[in-house]
Amino acid sequence: MASCSSLSFTPISSNSDPQKHSFSSLVPSYLSHLPFTSSHLSFSKSSSLHSRQTLFRTHCRRVPPPNGASFLVLGCAQKAEPLRIMISGAPASGKGTQCELITDKYGLVHIAAGDLLRAEIAAGSENGKQAKEYMDKGKLVPNEIVVTMVKERLNGPDSQEKGWLLDGYPRSSSQAKALKEFGFQPDLFILLEVPEEILVERVVGRRLDPVTGKIYHLKYSPPETEEIAARLTQRFDDTEEKVKLRLHTHHQNVEAVLSMYKDITLKVNGNASKQEVFGQIDGALTQVLEQKQGLWQHRGTQQISM
Repeated sequence: MASCSSLSFTPISSNSDPQKHSFSSLVPSYLSHLPFTSSHLSFSKSSSLHSRQTLFRTHCRRVPPPNGASFLVLGCAQKAEPLRIMISGAPASGKGTQCELITDKYGLVHIAAGDLLRAEIAAGSENGKQAKEYMDKGKLVPNEIVVTMVKERLNGPDSQEKGWLLDGYPRSSSQAKALKEFGFQPDLFILLEVPEEILVERVVGRRLDPVTGKIYHLKYSPPETEEIAARLTQRFDDTEEKVKLRLHTHHQNVEAVLSMYKDITLKVNGNASKQEVFGQIDGALTQVLEQKQGLWQHRGTQQISM
């Protein structure tokens, strides 16, 4: 947050002639050189500006004095930039859970390429139609189409205002380079690390209840009753052989991307409880936010003291 302090104000009587109180006479001398005009004035009943008070309006306006003396309030009109985060993790690394915890606390827009692809196809957009043509033929959707979808979502008003959490993307150096060319650079690249044998155990033991849609694990989260256990099903690719192939692909993708983000990569031990894993991530995100706010305060101070 920006801060202002030690500002004094000239009270304006409700009976005063407004012509006698020009804008320049109300502004402290050390702020008189700033490019304010009368259109930037705002009057408030408050008699002081607290040291941590921040105004978030780009433009101010005149408000008629409600009951006598009013005071000039000056404040900054910008906010610190929001968080821009990428997160990567192998199947069963707990990435989905951590994404929920991050978005719940920090209010970021959660963006997953797979979800975008399905949404574009369902909406019948031009990108969706092109993607569906490839998928119907059993082919991979070209990078150009997926990158365009991701770019448009990152440029969305909510993503720009709240910040974003890009989930499982980019998956290749070409995708990472394309995002960089479009001007998207994360503040932090989070990599969840879990030993392969643990990942295999997590995946192979997963079961789905087709009635409720709930996911169980035979070891870590067994079904409550024998009736539920009897109807559980296993995904066709949740076998040891298939999961090892998926992990091999994941490791190749991560290695290709890490070189682009090596200076901002946070490697997190994912072989722990979800609270402990989030504790590692939360500490890093808090530090990034503090750095962003400190930089913004510094810039605001420089602007005022020019």
